[in-house]
Amino acid sequence: MNEGRLRSSKGLDIDASEFNNFIQEFQEPYSNALPSRIKERGNYMVGPLARLNLNHDKLPDEIKAVLRETGITFPITNTFMSIIARAIEVAYAFYEAVRIIKGYEEPPGPYIPFEPVEGEASWITEAPRGSLYHRYTMDKEGYVRGCNIIPPTSQNIKQIEEDLHRFLSMNINKPIGVLQRSCEMIIRSYDPCISCSTHFLKLRID
Repeated sequence: MNEGRLRSSKGLDIDASEFNNFIQEFQEPYSNALPSRIKERGNYMVGPLARLNLNHDKLPDEIKAVLRETGITFPITNTFMSIIARAIEVAYAFYEAVRIIKGYEEPPGPYIPFEPVEGEASWITEAPRGSLYHRYTMDKEGYVRGCNIIPPTSQNIKQIEEDLHRFLSMNINKPIGVLQRSCEMIIRSYDPCISCSTHFLKLRID
């Protein structure tokens, strides 16, 4: 979750230091959010579905066997399948935890000694919700003088909007209660921060 390059299913393959060259933050007039898009391309999605679609071949054979038995194939394009993707990742987490415990070797110390230097660095960490980009500027005393964090939720916002628009366009004649419940399910499939802090959805049909 802290190694490798940022890859996409459509050919993006970059180092964390190149993130701002390919990913652009912007703002819409109707929102205070700060979504992201791939320059010259548009929306993208991060999270369990994206990770599994790109890395399912790296899963242990035991998990692959279960996936074959259940009939799950890749790529998974149904947003509602994100809960299944999370279940697969939990299974892998247990598998990996056992592997790490069995191969554990005590390190020489609890941390690596270092001397602070002035500079700038960026990194990408795979959080449960998706890729978390963070960049820091440090002074020679080791204090953070500048910081930029782009969380998975803000990266997924435009894709969530697109999914909602597509679903409503195809199902606009259904009862409003059905539409509201389905929209909530779409939003929570991405597990955005807002679904934890704000448990409501106002849906008005004009």
